[in-house]
Amino acid sequence: MTTLSAILVGLAMGAVFGFALEKSRVFEPGVIVGQMQLRSFIMLKVFLTAVATGLVVLAALHGFGFAKLFPKATIFGADIVGGLVLGAGITLAGACPGTVLAQIGAGYRDAWFTLIGGLAGALTFSYLEPALNPILLSGGPGRLTLNGVFGVPFWPLALGFAALLVAGLVALERWRPWRSEVGENYDGLLPPAQPAALAGAGRRQPA
Repeated sequence: MTTLSAILVGLAMGAVFGFALEKSRVFEPGVIVGQMQLRSFIMLKVFLTAVATGLVVLAALHGFGFAKLFPKATIFGADIVGGLVLGAGITLAGACPGTVLAQIGAGYRDAWFTLIGGLAGALTFSYLEPALNPILLSGGPGRLTLNGVFGVPFWPLALGFAALLVAGLVALERWRPWRSEVGENYDGLLPPAQPAALAGAGRRQPA
């Protein structure tokens, strides 16, 4: 794949990803903060759906020999500290590195400050990385995968986890239907006016 084709593929995937974020409303700060506060589960449903879909696709590609897996090493310090810092930042800002761009595209002006803060944080970490690496990159089992632990091929394990995620999503949707969380007017259209309501609105109260 040439550099130009890789850029075009990346732009196409980014456009599809941004479209999905906008249509699912996951990019909205209220949805993100609501998920962190366990008041809304739209974000969890969307992400778990993406994980289940990715597992099925990877199982097919890896099972037929079209793709190889290169898992990253498990490092407890970096994973735990990084996850906590990222989660705190997402909760405070109401955005993550992916959704902030969708927020900018949708017209959220405060998202520009989130983007600038994220870039400043990445720049700061690049200068502090030599001093933090001995702390964050120590203590871990290395490349740890479930198929390696259980000694089974990747594709059946991936399909099994995808089935479990789908079952969990069905149960979660029955418990918290998405229509009740996004509201009746989720499509932005007002319900049709009732004749009785119009008649009542047309009457004037006597002085």
